Amino acid sequence: MGRKQRVDYDRVAPTYQRRFEKDRPRPTASALRALTRETGAGRVLEVGCGTGYWLVGLRSAADQLYGLDYSAGMLVQANVGCEKLLLVQGRAGQLPFASASFDLVYCVNAIHHFDHPRASVFEAERLLRPGGSLAIVGMDPRAHRHKWYIYDYFDGTYDVDLGRFPPWRTVMDWMMSAGYREVELRPVERIEDHKQGQEVLEDPFLRKDATSQLSLQSDEAYATGLARIRAALAAAEAAARNLLFPVDISLQMLVGWKQDGN
Repeated sequence: MGRKQRVDYDRVAPTYQRRFEKDRPRPTASALRALTRETGAGRVLEVGCGTGYWLVGLRSAADQLYGLDYSAGMLVQANVGCEKLLLVQGRAGQLPFASASFDLVYCVNAIHHFDHPRASVFEAERLLRPGGSLAIVGMDPRAHRHKWYIYDYFDGTYDVDLGRFPPWRTVMDWMMSAGYREVELRPVERIEDHKQGQEVLEDPFLRKDATSQLSLQSDEAYATGLARIRAALAAAEAAARNLLFPVDISLQMLVGWKQDGN
């Protein structure tokens, strides 16, 4: 297996938060709050916290909120957003915290960025107190091949994601091997936001720095993808037909509980 491609999040950090500015209330945030209360968590860690968006949503649900990210630039932005957060720079596979020190460990749309995702699952188990919970939120691109126009118009994005995103069945096997009990996959959120015709050119997620799929594209490949979209729009207009750019992405949460006797 080749070396995993890495997004330069220090570079995109200053503009990263723009993806949330016009967002509606997110079911993912509600699911995390509900799990925090279900766990009775007082001490929570987000691995791959980025700018702290999801942690900020837990301020009313937990007393101590910790965030870890590999990018110093993202942590600077998180500090600006909320001073209550306790932030640490580090890697998911080598978490710099004492064993049995958290009630809930989670990550959102991040496990595909980790150098050693399997190790992160075992590390989280080490950090959890008996009865604590690990939650992994994300998507499986295998279910979205023709449901997200980014995959259709930008060469290589889908194949790269197949190499980055572990299947849910694989992650579930990791959790079972690490000793978690009652591992279950829960539906969390469906993002359905199709773009009609020229509307796609105003999609904030079409910016090169808005998603890791596009950030990993070379400038030339990204420009080629944009040109392909514009050519498709021109052809549709010439034929007097409306062109749909699909966005239909389902997010799920894989949850496991640490054995009470560990």
